Amino acid sequence: MKRISHLAGPKAAMACMMALTACFAPTTPLAAPAVAAPESAANVHPEQWPRIAWPTVVTYADETKITQLLKQMDAACKVGQVIQGDIASLTPEDVARYNLGSVLNGGNSGPGGNDLAPASEWLRFADLFYNASMRGRPGCPGIPMIWGTDAVHGHSNIIGATLFPHNVGLGAMRDPDLIEKIGAATAAEIRATGQEWTFAPTVTVPQDWRWGRAYEGYSSDPALVASYVGRMVRGLQGPPTKDRVLAGPHVIASTKHFLADGGTKDGHDQGDAEIDETTLRLVHGAPYLPAIENGVATVMTSFSSWNGVKIAGNKGLVTDVLKDRLGFGGFVVTDWNAHGQIAGCTNASCPQALLAGVDMYMAPDSWKPLYQSLLKQVQDGTVPMSRLDDAVSRILRVKLRLGLFEMGAPSTRPLAGQWNLLGSPEHRAIAREAVRKSLVLLKNTGVLPLKKGARLLVAGDGADDVARQSGGWTITWQGTGLTREQFPGATTLWEGLKAAAEASGGSAQLAPDGHFKDKPDAAIVVFGETPYAEFQGDIRSQQLRSDLTAPLATMKALKAQGIPVIAVMLTGRPLFVNPELNAADAFVVAWLPGSEGGGVADVLYGKDGADFTGRLPTAWPRTARTGDDPLFAYGYGLSMAGGAAAWTSLPEDPGVAAEAVPGVYLQRGQAATGWSLVLTDAYAAPHVVGPVPAATPGGRISIAAIDKDVQEGARRIVVAAGHQPAMIALEAATPHDLSRETNGDVLLLLNMLLDAKPGAPVTVSARCGNGPCGASVPLPELATMPVGTWLTLAVPLKCLLPAGSASNAVSSPLVLSTRGALSLGLASVTLGTKGDILAGCKAMVK
Repeated sequence: MKRISHLAGPKAAMACMMALTACFAPTTPLAAPAVAAPESAANVHPEQWPRIAWPTVVTYADETKITQLLKQMDAACKVGQVIQGDIASLTPEDVARYNLGSVLNGGNSGPGGNDLAPASEWLRFADLFYNASMRGRPGCPGIPMIWGTDAVHGHSNIIGATLFPHNVGLGAMRDPDLIEKIGAATAAEIRATGQEWTFAPTVTVPQDWRWGRAYEGYSSDPALVASYVGRMVRGLQGPPTKDRVLAGPHVIASTKHFLADGGTKDGHDQGDAEIDETTLRLVHGAPYLPAIENGVATVMTSFSSWNGVKIAGNKGLVTDVLKDRLGFGGFVVTDWNAHGQIAGCTNASCPQALLAGVDMYMAPDSWKPLYQSLLKQVQDGTVPMSRLDDAVSRILRVKLRLGLFEMGAPSTRPLAGQWNLLGSPEHRAIAREAVRKSLVLLKNTGVLPLKKGARLLVAGDGADDVARQSGGWTITWQGTGLTREQFPGATTLWEGLKAAAEASGGSAQLAPDGHFKDKPDAAIVVFGETPYAEFQGDIRSQQLRSDLTAPLATMKALKAQGIPVIAVMLTGRPLFVNPELNAADAFVVAWLPGSEGGGVADVLYGKDGADFTGRLPTAWPRTARTGDDPLFAYGYGLSMAGGAAAWTSLPEDPGVAAEAVPGVYLQRGQAATGWSLVLTDAYAAPHVVGPVPAATPGGRISIAAIDKDVQEGARRIVVAAGHQPAMIALEAATPHDLSRETNGDVLLLLNMLLDAKPGAPVTVSARCGNGPCGASVPLPELATMPVGTWLTLAVPLKCLLPAGSASNAVSSPLVLSTRGALSLGLASVTLGTKGDILAGCKAMVK
């Protein structure tokens, strides 16, 4: 194959495409590739992949130092270097004792257990971990650790940082130059708080937009994705030279998730890409070529599989293709406990990953047992020392390239502690430009641009919510549970529109439900998706959840009063919204714009000649059925300069049933579809709750409706004391797979109220099939929970579904049990990531 020279930007992408022999017309939507007969995962053909020129980024002196360090390191020291733990599950002392090579902060992790910690605390903890890593011991010289963070749309874990549009919006803007500026701004803000490594960019090529991570991809077109990747890597890392990365305003990057995470069947997160190797290479492999050309320091493997084999355990792809054929010279890291999903592995033991070519395990909470098992496997020869040495050498090479050995503690490095970089005017201006360029106009009957001096109504449940417009991976993992105060300096869509209206000589009023005091000249209704991340965003059909469609009625009511309506949709993916398209006079896709909501107003008002230049990064669906012809093709987008566009009313039947709310087992006191609330007294048959009030035979347990938020929005359950346990359970019609949620630190949330203190200890457990998933978990928190107050009790799924349990076949995620008197109100039982009271789960009872 052709050897590609060192290029950047569109030329590099073109060269990569030529080398791959792929030819995708940029104005044609990329259809999902036809599924061929599955090939054996071992049947990889590296010779069919191109060779890439890995740039020279370390010196001869660096290589000499690596050799010297390896000679000084014993097996335990080397094993520590290939393991990365989460700061929520380790201390600086652990880093020193086990010589850990890296730490990360997961989506809900923060310094001292506070993911809302101020920027200064992040820098202070960076110093603590760095200093611990430099202590050294006989047999293990001090080796600086590296801190990785999910800065996926800006330094998005940090309060006050600039939040750029998520990648799907950036794909709509078609501007590689701006991509590089975004990367550079993000890197500078990361450096202010002392981290050196971002788990970005995501270079996936989504083929099924039901996938919960699709918005992390730029486009379904590999050519468009490839045209961005090299520029983003350069923005983050700087040009690939022998200069130390940390000497400039840069960090190292990680392209993810290798490979075909966007090609899984039915868009199932962590699923299986049932595709042939040609599609794997031409579609999903394309973005890695410019990344390697530009010296990306790390590559993260995917949770997903290719034809049944997990990527992190696929030597043919990780070693034979990525390292040996494509020439990748950095190191390979897994995703969050992904090694535990490899056949024959657990989170605590997985030599297979290292043997396949993984260099660093992301073992957030499993790092200690993994360290212990891997050390034994090195000592008994299961893992050859040569493979461990290669992995450690790759990690040391990246650390030397960074300049970690000479740049000192994080707080002493350039840009550290420069808090003015976080959300700086310059960075916010870049983000606002990205918002303007990402907007896609799907309909305009002539109401845009908005007239100067007009009276404007801003409605819809998403109009005044920074978290809503920023999406997942925003301060918290899911981007939920946040308040306006946690976004200093940000601008909501409402705030931007109000400022623009007043600047034009007009006025604006905010009314989420559309009710107004003075009749407006025009109304903007902001609606769409709520934040989600990873598998929690997986959907079965390409349409809004039923609980997110209320703004449609607002649009219709305003139209009925003769008010022109502009619909602005917040979304991480194209969805069936024909009713909203019909109801509105203009329809704008704003994607997930981030902190600079003023960019939307800039274009709606045509500020300084601004117009819609965004184009769809993938096709827009005509129905919610997968595989139907699209309504709008890839690359579609109107402009205001083009004037009014004719509109033909669309059919409003989605073709499939409305999307249910995921992870909801009980809502407003009633079991969700497919679930039953069951009350069991040991001396009587179980009672499946239907109409209320009701009671179990004998009357020990009774249930009645009570008000909460709405009339009869909860249930009161009263249990009388007895010699045997009474149980309150939620049971599924068919078993549910909660393995991803368990690995992802998801919580079982009970929104409840105690009428009185429990008369005896209460436990909670789960059932897998016909038996328990694990031991019962005591809930001493109920003894101290205030009486008469609605609160959310959060129980980690990991407590209910311990390692080795059948978490892929959960028949009941909630079984409350007690022998004593208990009276409580229960409004909802859901999955989530935030609660008022966290169950400790420290002691288990048999």
